[in-house]
Amino acid sequence: MSGCIFCKIAAGEVAATVVKKSNGIMAFTDVNPQAPTHLLIIPTMHIGSLNDAKDPNLLGSLLAFARDLAQEKGLGTRGYRVVVNTNPDGGQTVFHLHLHLLGGRAMTWPPG
Repeated sequence: MSGCIFCKIAAGEVAATVVKKSNGIMAFTDVNPQAPTHLLIIPTMHIGSLNDAKDPNLLGSLLAFARDLAQEKGLGTRGYRVVVNTNPDGGQTVFHLHLHLLGGRAMTWPPG
C-alpha cells in the first residue's frame, strides 16, 4: 500500500534492522522499544489491521513465527508477551497488521 511505512520496510525501501524473514513474514526491531527485546512481526503483504485479516492460516503463521523467534532470542523460559493493537482505541498507530514481541524483563498487568 502506498505510503505504508511497514510496506516500505518489507519492500526494502526503508531501512530497518531485520532479524528474521520467512514465507511472507518478517521481523525487525522496534525504533521505540518498550522492553529489552521489542520486535515487530509483520506479514509482508499489506493488511490494515487484525480486523482486516481474513486468512486464519496467516494468523496462525504469525503466532508460530513469534513463538519461534522468542525461543531463538532466549525468551521462552522466562517468558515474553505478544501484543496486537487494533485500531486507534486499541493503540494501533501504524495501520499494517503487526505483532509486538516483547521480552527481557518482567511484564506488568494491566498493560495500559
